[in-house]
Amino acid sequence: MSLPPWRSLITRALHQNRSLVYARYVQLATMRENGFPANRTVVFRGFLDDTNQLKFITDIRSEKAEQISKQSAAEICWYFPNTREQFRITGELILVNADSHPHLQPARIKMWQELSDAARLQFAWPIPGKQRVTKSEAFTPPAPDNIQPLEHFCLLLLEPVKVDHLELRGEPQNRWVYHRNENQEWLTEAINP
Repeated sequence: MSLPPWRSLITRALHQNRSLVYARYVQLATMRENGFPANRTVVFRGFLDDTNQLKFITDIRSEKAEQISKQSAAEICWYFPNTREQFRITGELILVNADSHPHLQPARIKMWQELSDAARLQFAWPIPGKQRVTKSEAFTPPAPDNIQPLEHFCLLLLEPVKVDHLELRGEPQNRWVYHRNENQEWLTEAINP
């Protein structure tokens, strides 16, 4: 697989911002059933092997998963403070839960195994977004198996179709858009900032 031109730009931005732990945080926007957007911060967890799909994680019990099951189109916005650049990546989300995408189950399991114990533990907590459970022990459950994911753990993949890259340094600023065409080739266009 040949890498699209935007991949090396993200790799460079990640490297140049590696001192900032939050440089791996992106804003993910999905669509609610009522047509209003829903935006939240998620952690970028790398690219899926031999693809351009960005990896994230989520809980199948979350509102995010419900929204994705009804409308898979989404966009992330990723800002790198050290290099003063922004990437907006538009695409389709793929929700890999325990019962879907058999060919992606090894990637889901591997992602679970790569998580910290603290991150895995959050998937044993009460249902996200529901009324707060008052029993403190609900948030101190036994540690889940570190090999086999809990059933509601999901690997979330973003399959990009468009990448908008803005460099905020310089006068004038620079901006490029990368589009994937019907032949799965990436085209680059310089546009006004």
